Amino acid sequence: MTFGHRRAVACAILLCTARYAEAQSIPPSPTDPKAADRRAVETERRMGPDERTVLTHGLWVIPLIPNVTIPAEAVLGAGYVTGIPRLDVPALLETDAGLGVSYIAGLRKDGATALPSATAMGSTWNTDLIRRGGAMIAGEARAKGFNVLLGGGINLMRDPRNGRTFEYFGEDPLHSGLLGGAAVDGVQSQHVLSTVKHFALNAQETGRHAVDGRIADDAFRMSDLLAFEIAIDRGRPGAVMCAYNRVNAAPACGSDYLLNRVLKRDWRYPGFVMSDWGAVGALDYALAGLDQQSGAQIDKQVFFGTPLAEAAARDAAYAARVTDMNRRVLRSLYAVGLDAHPPVKAPIDFVANAAVARAIEDEGIVLLRNRGALLPLSKDVASIVVIGGYADAGVLSGGGSTQVQPAGGPTVSLPMGGEGPLAKYNNQTFHGTAPLAAIRALAPKAKVTFIDGRYPAEAAAAARRADVAIVFATQWMTEGADVPDLSLPGGQDATIAAVAAANPKTIVVLETGGPVLMPWLDKTGAVLEAWYGGAKGGDAIAATLFGDVNPSGRLPVTFPASADQLPRPALPYAGMVDRDFAAGLAAGKSYPIDYDIEGADVGYRWFARKGAVPLFPFGFGLGYTTFDHGAVTVTGGARPSARVTIRNTGMRAGSEVAQLYLVSTPAGRTLRLAGFAKVVVPTAEAVTATIPIEPRLLADSKGGRWTMPAGAYGFALGRSATDLGPVVTVTLPARQWR
Repeated sequence: MTFGHRRAVACAILLCTARYAEAQSIPPSPTDPKAADRRAVETERRMGPDERTVLTHGLWVIPLIPNVTIPAEAVLGAGYVTGIPRLDVPALLETDAGLGVSYIAGLRKDGATALPSATAMGSTWNTDLIRRGGAMIAGEARAKGFNVLLGGGINLMRDPRNGRTFEYFGEDPLHSGLLGGAAVDGVQSQHVLSTVKHFALNAQETGRHAVDGRIADDAFRMSDLLAFEIAIDRGRPGAVMCAYNRVNAAPACGSDYLLNRVLKRDWRYPGFVMSDWGAVGALDYALAGLDQQSGAQIDKQVFFGTPLAEAAARDAAYAARVTDMNRRVLRSLYAVGLDAHPPVKAPIDFVANAAVARAIEDEGIVLLRNRGALLPLSKDVASIVVIGGYADAGVLSGGGSTQVQPAGGPTVSLPMGGEGPLAKYNNQTFHGTAPLAAIRALAPKAKVTFIDGRYPAEAAAAARRADVAIVFATQWMTEGADVPDLSLPGGQDATIAAVAAANPKTIVVLETGGPVLMPWLDKTGAVLEAWYGGAKGGDAIAATLFGDVNPSGRLPVTFPASADQLPRPALPYAGMVDRDFAAGLAAGKSYPIDYDIEGADVGYRWFARKGAVPLFPFGFGLGYTTFDHGAVTVTGGARPSARVTIRNTGMRAGSEVAQLYLVSTPAGRTLRLAGFAKVVVPTAEAVTATIPIEPRLLADSKGGRWTMPAGAYGFALGRSATDLGPVVTVTLPARQWR
């Protein structure tokens, strides 16, 4: 679900998903899918004429839309789809989103546990941990009365200025697919149906209802679509949410190519496709493969209600689609167990759940720079000045439909413009634990002072008087708007430069939605990328600064050295607003974006193709220990894999991400992440990592089929996409499959 458009119209850190389910008295796995298929057919056949368009449309359940009656059974949130009591079909009670149960500006007068941003989750490279996070937020959703979570953001980061960058896992299809699939699997383990979204090519928010992503089929299937395909394979989501934007001239929610051909025919996806809220423009979207119209009252018409029923009565094609639409919704409902395990409102163990959020942020923080081993700091340091970023109040949170807040709301809420009753939904907010308090708790002997950082000269003067200066810098991102550039807003770059010039022991803690430029980098002592840290973000940051946590995050996205290195140095249609696009569409204009520039070479692959040197590469991250990588062995077959021994050569236990890259095929040189594994390695010990290799990363898409020629394939273990070890070559046979 989304937000800008709407403005206009018990679990400790080491608990696994199964134990979390057991603690909630919920069976840990969904229903057998074959049984779900049979039941869906049986129930659909029993539907009466007036019941056949009940599951095909739903409401946006916000009490601010005129002339809309909210059913008593509904829970205030994203959506409500009426059930069919006669057939024991439960209603769908829907909430945003993938980072926790959405706050919706406090309308329910409750709170929830905020996970760190999806970009922070992507930095963990830890599928087990992300699965636990999905199970945790699903448990909270159930306890509030919901049975559908509109999470699973899988879109690749083609442009770091995209306002929804923080909702997505990264720029690589394998990485995003595996982590996204794990999140979905965790959600559905609690009998809460999860989506994956936004299908597909939601690469920017500017003009999101109008822009038309243009990309060739093969390149699309090897990049953005591959991420969705892997996530669907691994997570088995009950629903796919289609996007606002157009793809190759067709609206994504009305694209026969995307929904019928790719998703349902080629991938044999058995679940249903729901629209994004306000994304349905015509009845014939049903024939293109859309199964459910979400938030239908904010479309021009409830197309999938009476108009759909009337069309089915006179047209066999629509009648067949109505049958299929109902079976798909029912099948997902049964497969996830929504009927057998209805949500029950119950108290929530926020302490246990916050431990899960903390574990993710601990592994998601990325150490980007550590000159002279400045970090970790000694807890006996005499004086510290903490500067900026509302570090005295909390950590930054991304805006829009994914906004999660604790009970009582945010600690700081800054209006960001807009008019009407929904304007407050998009305030810039800070929440969670405050870094300043956490720093004071870990360094009780130190004199720790705070200044807000608005004036560079004042910040520099304070830095000169302190042993260590810690600058918190923020970049707020939100759904519905892109950032105009990759600078830190509000003069923060100047403040950091002034502080670093005044004190060489300057540490910068970044709380950003995605990559930013760092013109001050060489003057600083250390840089941490903390992203949006969630419920325990301040505690995790402090623990990393003082060495209670050994940072193990690795970048899920390339940080460019300048916007000129991007495939589109200027953001397409920057400066235009929704009314400009609406007027243009009414006049017959189109707004294409050429994604064939980079094609399948998204992120680090684009940089490799162009020979460009990034500020920080994909997969990069430092720690407080060192690792030695042994020789890599690669085994072929139907399920290829690699093995490598990793030895901890430092003085601290730590975690290493073994990143295996495909560097050559019989067709020539390439660079693709083929597999990865994260391992914990005790001090002075060695661990052997087994890395599954995804066969689709060894192949090329040709006409909707994966084709792998026979011959030599080269692999290299990397510490990042630009720091690769020796190449290991293995001969693999030819293969072809759909």
